[in-house]
Amino acid sequence: MNICSSPLLGRQILIFAVGWLAYASAYFLRKPIGVVKTDLESELSFTKSQLGLLDTALLLPYAVMQILLGPVGDKFGPRKTFGICLLFAAVSMASFGHWSNLYVFLFLLFFNGTAQALCWPSCMKIIGEWYPDKIRNTIFGTFGTCAFAGGVLGTGIAVYLQTTHGWRSAFLTPSIFVGGMGFLILMFFHQPSEVGIEVPGKDQSNSRKSSGQQLSLLQLWKIPMLPEIAIAVFCLKAVRYCMYMWLPMYLLNQLKYSKVQAGMFSTTFEIGGVIGSAAIGIVLDKLYAGRPLVGTCFSCFLSSVALILFLITGSWGMTFNSVLLFLAGGFNCGPDSILGGSVPAELGEMEGRNAAAATVGLVNGFGSVGTFLEGPIVGIISTVFGWTGMFYFMIGLSLLGTFSVFRASIIKARRERQIPDPVALNEELL
Repeated sequence: MNICSSPLLGRQILIFAVGWLAYASAYFLRKPIGVVKTDLESELSFTKSQLGLLDTALLLPYAVMQILLGPVGDKFGPRKTFGICLLFAAVSMASFGHWSNLYVFLFLLFFNGTAQALCWPSCMKIIGEWYPDKIRNTIFGTFGTCAFAGGVLGTGIAVYLQTTHGWRSAFLTPSIFVGGMGFLILMFFHQPSEVGIEVPGKDQSNSRKSSGQQLSLLQLWKIPMLPEIAIAVFCLKAVRYCMYMWLPMYLLNQLKYSKVQAGMFSTTFEIGGVIGSAAIGIVLDKLYAGRPLVGTCFSCFLSSVALILFLITGSWGMTFNSVLLFLAGGFNCGPDSILGGSVPAELGEMEGRNAAAATVGLVNGFGSVGTFLEGPIVGIISTVFGWTGMFYFMIGLSLLGTFSVFRASIIKARRERQIPDPVALNEELL
């Protein structure tokens, strides 16, 4: 190994490890509220509607503030933004267990969701700067496992604290840990330019000096391929949260699983997501080098196929159910860090824009809107059309996501051939 590359390798390992742990820890402050809902209902007499408001108070600002405040990471620096937002999120939830008032809970969750909204865009901006373009998707795909692993760990920690010390203790310890990670981010999560290290293998045409002008939301939305990517992420996230929130009930009521079996087998989808996220980046860099959108398009389509087969073979038993749920999870969750991180970050840095955090925030925020819209929509569909209607809805969304990624790949190919987009050309002429 060239001795000159040693400082770079050490920094790359440090950045990946600290960033992975920090973003995974953010889920330690999202998951407890779902775990303690039964305690809030029994001890504080909260209604189902009030419990639903708690979810909205967290998820709504998380989605909207990513769209509106994503450029903050570009303007003030992703390291400071990421670290400070983790500290704010930790402060917001540290005292949660000491209150019993619904409106205080809603305020704290809103503050938590707003702070966490800026973490992913800032994190993606720095991760994208530290690695060569040829392994970009491998890094983003592997790094994306932090979200799924963080969700599992966050639930486990919350359950342990709840059962051991009571529900009010499920917030302070995670808050202390997240606050500690915030300080580590501020200390170590530097950009290459901050420590004077040049990363070889980066496309310098995308690194021209920015004019410093902050792009508006409309200007960001007009970046070629970005609307298609945002729509695809919306569809994939909506399907994913449908499975998270409704799959156990489907297994219990429709397929007649026991409560234990329904809870256990529903995690097969999430396990597939962890493995899919790690695997897809490697596959894209090996088989679809320079064409990541083509590979993610296939992944989205195969997720649709897996859902169709699961619906058809639902009565065939647990073995078939588990395999197809695993595949659906892998193909659905796999593209998440690529479409919600790698691709928009690259688009945000093209042509000297210096808007990686803004574009990632716009795409991931737009996609996160699907996480809180799916609940009432699926509730209505399942009531009117039954469980089959819910699966038709998810399959339709997954196919729409496939089409959106396919369209983005066509736009990319057209631009690479330097053939003008007729739609854009007509708009310019008008």
